[in-house]
Amino acid sequence: MKILVTGGAGFIGSHVVDRYIADGHSVDICDNLSTGKTANLNKSARFHQLDIRSSEAKSLILSEKYDAVNHHAAQISVVESTRNPINDAENNILGLLNILNAAVDSKSVKNFIFISSGGAVYGDKKDLPIPETELPMPLSPYAISKLAGEHYVRAICSGAGIDYTTLRYSNVFGPRQDPHGEAGVVAIFSKLMIAGKVPKIFGDGSAVRDYVYVKDVAEANRIALTKPAHMEVNVSTAEGTSVNRLFAIMAEIMGFDKKPEYLPKRPGELDRSIIDNALLNKTYNFRPHYSILEGLRETIHYFKMEFGN
Repeated sequence: MKILVTGGAGFIGSHVVDRYIADGHSVDICDNLSTGKTANLNKSARFHQLDIRSSEAKSLILSEKYDAVNHHAAQISVVESTRNPINDAENNILGLLNILNAAVDSKSVKNFIFISSGGAVYGDKKDLPIPETELPMPLSPYAISKLAGEHYVRAICSGAGIDYTTLRYSNVFGPRQDPHGEAGVVAIFSKLMIAGKVPKIFGDGSAVRDYVYVKDVAEANRIALTKPAHMEVNVSTAEGTSVNRLFAIMAEIMGFDKKPEYLPKRPGELDRSIIDNALLNKTYNFRPHYSILEGLRETIHYFKMEFGN
């Protein structure tokens, strides 16, 4: 199968590319490298340095006649979306529409996989874990743009007869995650702790997240390619871990004996987010295989090699 992966030089997208190529597919990558890295590129994939909002990206899809599009490219920062919601919407809504319309116009794309955020679109819910039937109540421009994207994908793909799946990720972690900026707490903690520096925790550390390992996420994308769901599907472990507990596990793995520094909570961030994976299991007969301990061990080993320690 000939596949385009947008955002394929990024943390998660690059793992999806690797999984598709391992399965024998022909893969192209469209990425503007605003956050993606050339070091993440699979050498067996063809790389196109293009912005998803550009006419060149549309022309690529029209000319290459892909069988499937996997859309990972996005503005992913909750904090940045609150600072600049227009930029967030330009990337996450207009960029998506450019790719989606090109897929329709190509007449070749039969499968569209869209990546959303289960950790954001539902909002702050009391009853956990959150199933897909729960009414989304997004609390940030980022979450709003992702939810809007889900509706566009459903409407446009259904109207054009294109198979589709929206994967709502929980908090993904693993090798290649960017340790810079505010996203990716595991990567940020890893880099600081390997260097013997004290990590910063925003809030009191009681915030709970559902962390899922990136290799399990790549596997969900592999299955979605062969079995379109025609709906939104959570990708999660359905198990919550507080930031304090996450830090404690990492400190134990690394033999780190310093205490974290606590700072004020950042705007737009949720107190608790755990999403259900029963539909994932029912639809794809799949649940994540990696425990948080197993995933953290592999991730920390990667970052130790990355930072030369």
